[in-house]
Amino acid sequence: MSAPMSLRGHRLADTAGLRAEVREFVAAELAERRWSARCDAWLLGWDPGFSQRLAAHGWVGMAIPQEYGGRAAGALARFVVTEELLAAGAPVAAHWIADRQSAPQLLRFGTEQQRRLFLPEIAAGRMYTALGLSEPDSGSDLASVRTAATRVPGGWRVTGRKVWTSGATHAHLLTALVRTTPLEPGAPRQAGLTQLIIDFDSPGVQVHPIRLINGEAHFAEVVLDDVFVADDRVLGTVGDGWRQVTAELAYERSGPERVLTTAPLLLAFLRDAARIGIAEPAALGRCLARLSTLRRVTASVAVELAAGRTPELAAALAKDLGTRFEGEVAEVVRQCRTDPGGDEVNRLLREAILQSPGFTLRGGTTEILRGVIAKGMGLS
Repeated sequence: MSAPMSLRGHRLADTAGLRAEVREFVAAELAERRWSARCDAWLLGWDPGFSQRLAAHGWVGMAIPQEYGGRAAGALARFVVTEELLAAGAPVAAHWIADRQSAPQLLRFGTEQQRRLFLPEIAAGRMYTALGLSEPDSGSDLASVRTAATRVPGGWRVTGRKVWTSGATHAHLLTALVRTTPLEPGAPRQAGLTQLIIDFDSPGVQVHPIRLINGEAHFAEVVLDDVFVADDRVLGTVGDGWRQVTAELAYERSGPERVLTTAPLLLAFLRDAARIGIAEPAALGRCLARLSTLRRVTASVAVELAAGRTPELAAALAKDLGTRFEGEVAEVVRQCRTDPGGDEVNRLLREAILQSPGFTLRGGTTEILRGVIAKGMGLS
């Protein structure tokens, strides 16, 4: 995917050498049949070996400072690597959340001890994390946290449940949003929340996979039954969890994965189309035009993040537009095919259709995102 755009003094075209390196690496991996392209690979493609091979090239933890084992290449370089891997449908799920969210949170809110302990392992592609946010019966109301942490000598005792926790069946650490102060009448529900870093092998932690209609189980319910969490595993400030989580959501909502989840299907179809033709070229043209525009949106957010800003409004906009686009790709491919196409197109089309119900849910439902956008624009 070419990238000649310029964004506030940053040029993606200047990363052409890095982009070529990643493409060469991906081509070699595919030639050796180490994996096959998948839609939604950042959730479905769990492959620790691939993550570690990627890290050996310096392509995990690219925004982590060198003193913590990272490459210190910045958000724009990470954007380029991420874009190429997602377009190829590479199995990036193992390191994904740790690299995308946990590392920036540790750099922004973590203690020096936490950074020294966790960041080098993340950058090496050896540490995998999950996020404990959603809870049963709460829908998209993230502030309705009922998982409670009670103060005890040396730390906290945590009891509650988290649901739709991606990667929990394989991850090493859970960053959980918990209530450390009971909610008082009239107090804002966002008050009294704290983020805790919990080891999945701690006594009292149970993980129950949630199997979907397609047989995949990348989501799970996490039960925390009187789990002890030491004081040195508090992330940031006690009681400041809501502010920290909303800052974190900018990373979750704005990346190229919000545009390129079904890109492997689109690219496979384009390769087929060169052979069999296109039934509705105008529909395909509109699809590619939207893709070009959405790439600019996600790249501009990467620039904001690199500058240390938290572009919550732009991130919500990118996620809303991007996930709707991803779901539309499958319909465009079905509309534009002149025959059933090749095996790869059919396989990826089935995968895209089965995964598409989740596109507009994770990272915030469409309704929640539009509320964020309206508020940010002063409309509510």
